[in-house]
Amino acid sequence: MGIEAGTAKERGGAGAKFRCLTRRKQVDSNRKRAGGGQQLAKALSVPQLVAIGVGSTIGAGVYVLVGTVARENAGPALTISFLIAGIAAAFSAFCYAELSSRCPSAGSAYHYSYICVGEGVAWIIGWALILEYTIGGSAVARGISPNLALVFGGKDSLPSFLARIQIPGTDIVVDPCAAILVLLVTALLCIGIKESTFVQGIITTLNVCVLLFVIIAGGYLGFKTGWVGYTVAGGYFPYGINGVLAGSATVFFAYIGFDSVASTAEEVKNPQRDLPFGIATSLALCCSLYMMVSVVIVGLVPYFTMDPDTPISSAFARNDVHWAVYIITSGACLALCSSLMGSILPQPRILMAMARDGLLPSFFSDVNERTQVPVKSTIVTGIFAASLAFFMDVSQLAGMVSVGTLLAFTIVAVSILILRYVPPKADSSRIICSNKDQDDGISQEVSVESSDYPLIAKESNKENLNEQTRRQKAGWSIALVCIGVLILATSASYSFFPNFLRYTTCSVGGLLLLGGLSVLSWIDQDDARHSFGHSGGFICPFVPFLPVCSILINVYLLVNLGVGTWLRVSLWLLLGVIVYALYGRSHSSLSDVVYVPAAHADEVIRTSGYVA
Repeated sequence: MGIEAGTAKERGGAGAKFRCLTRRKQVDSNRKRAGGGQQLAKALSVPQLVAIGVGSTIGAGVYVLVGTVARENAGPALTISFLIAGIAAAFSAFCYAELSSRCPSAGSAYHYSYICVGEGVAWIIGWALILEYTIGGSAVARGISPNLALVFGGKDSLPSFLARIQIPGTDIVVDPCAAILVLLVTALLCIGIKESTFVQGIITTLNVCVLLFVIIAGGYLGFKTGWVGYTVAGGYFPYGINGVLAGSATVFFAYIGFDSVASTAEEVKNPQRDLPFGIATSLALCCSLYMMVSVVIVGLVPYFTMDPDTPISSAFARNDVHWAVYIITSGACLALCSSLMGSILPQPRILMAMARDGLLPSFFSDVNERTQVPVKSTIVTGIFAASLAFFMDVSQLAGMVSVGTLLAFTIVAVSILILRYVPPKADSSRIICSNKDQDDGISQEVSVESSDYPLIAKESNKENLNEQTRRQKAGWSIALVCIGVLILATSASYSFFPNFLRYTTCSVGGLLLLGGLSVLSWIDQDDARHSFGHSGGFICPFVPFLPVCSILINVYLLVNLGVGTWLRVSLWLLLGVIVYALYGRSHSSLSDVVYVPAAHADEVIRTSGYVA
C-alpha cells in the first residue's frame, strides 16, 4: 500500500534516527489531537496574569541584591543597573509576547521551540525547564523558614515542628517548614487556576504594598537626612561604567519570572490581547519598583556601609526606624511565598504539554474534569519539590535554575527569527500511519488535517525558486548569527585565553554575527508570517535587531555561569537525552507522520480505504 511505502521512507534510511530531532508540529496541534478531551479552564484575564507575573518575578532577591550589587559593582548608580537589566529583559519579553499570542497553548518555550525549531531542541528546553522550576521552587521554599523565624522574633523562634533540624551523624539539615509550604501551595494549585491566582494576587498585592512603604517612608527619611548616600566621595559612578554593566548582569536575574505568564496561555480568556499586555505590565511594574527602591536605599546610607544580607531593613535601622524591620521582613516572606507559587505553577503545564506530544507518559497529560487543572502532574511536581526542600540545601544548585531560563529566553528569540524569515509551511496535509500489532492482525489508522488544522510543517513550495533562495539565505543567516554570538560571547568571557586568541576569535564571531544580521536586514521577511498561528496579537518590533540582541545577552550570561554549574547541568541534560532516546523518540505523536503533498492527500486517503 502507498501509505506503508511512505512510512518506510520516513522511518528508514541511515538518517532516520536523527531525522526525528527536526520534526515539528504546528500551532494548537496538541489540543486538536486531544480530540474533545478535558481542557484547561479559560479563567484568566489581565489582572490575574499581572499577579502571576509580578508575584513570580519579585522574590526575596530584591531585598538582598540591592545591597550586594551596590557594594560590589554599581554604587549609587544601582538604579541605572536595574534600568539596563530591565531593558535587556524586555527584549526577551517582546519575543515571548508575540509567540504566546500566536501560539496560545500550554508549554511556553517548549511549545514554541517544538513549532519553530524541532523536536530535539524542544525536548532539551522542556527538560531544562523541569530542572529550573523544581530546583527554583525548592530553593525558594528553603529561604522562607529563616525569614519567617525573624518575623516571630529571632533565628530560633519557629515552633519545634517547623524548625530546621540536623540529622545526627550527618550533614543533612531537614526543613519541615519548607516542605509543608510546598505541599500547601501544591494543594492550592490543585483546587483550580482561578482560586490559586486569587490567593497569589492577594500575596503579591501585600508584597507590593511593602515595597511602596519602603519607597514612601524611605523617601521621607531621605529628604529629612539630606540623602547622605549620594554625597559620598567617588561620585555617582564609583566603579565606572564597567561596574554598572556588571551590576546589570547580576540584577538581570531579578527579572526572571515573567515567562510564567506564558505558561498559562491555554487558560487565558483572550490570549491575543491579554498575554502580551500581562507580560508587558508585569515587567514594567517590576522594573519601576526595583528602580524606585534602589533610588531610596542607596540614598539613605553610603553604598559601602550597606549590609549585604539585609540592606533595606538595616538602612531603616540606621535611621532609628527599627519597627520598620518587621514590615520589611514580612514583605520578604510574602515575596518568597508568591515566588514559590510562581515556581510550581508552570511545571505541571510543561509536563502536560510534553505528555500531550507523546514525549512523556500520558499520565502527566490528564486534566481533572472538576478543577480543570493537571492535578496528577501538579501532585508529582509538589511531592518532588517538597522532598528536595525537606532534605537538601539547594542553594548551591541555584545556578542551575538560571541555565533553564536563559536557554528558554535564547530559543524563544531564535524562534522569532525563524517565524519571521523561514516559518513552517502549512500548505500540505499530513497522514498518520500507526501500525499496531493486535491479536487479529494489523490495523491501520489514517487521519488527515487540512491547512485549517495543521499538525506539522510540510515540504517547501518548489514552484517559486526565488522564494526558496530567499528562505535558504535566511536560514543560513540565522545559523551564522547563532554561531557568531556563541563565539563572540565565549571569547569575550574567557579571560584566561591568550590576548591574540581572544581578539582573533572575537573578530571572527563579530564578523559572523554582523554578516548574518546584515543579510537578515537586507532580505524580505516571509509573507507566510502573517498567517502563522493566531492573528491579531502582538507583533515583536525591530526584527531582526531586537531578537539578535536578546540572543547575545542571554548567551553571554549563559557562558558566564561557571564551569561547576555547567557540569551539573550537563549531567541532567545527559539524563534527558537518555530518556528521550529510550522513550520520547519512539512514543512521539509525530513518530508515524508521513509528509504528503496536499495534491496527493485525497488519493492516499482513497487508496487506504478510510474516510477522514
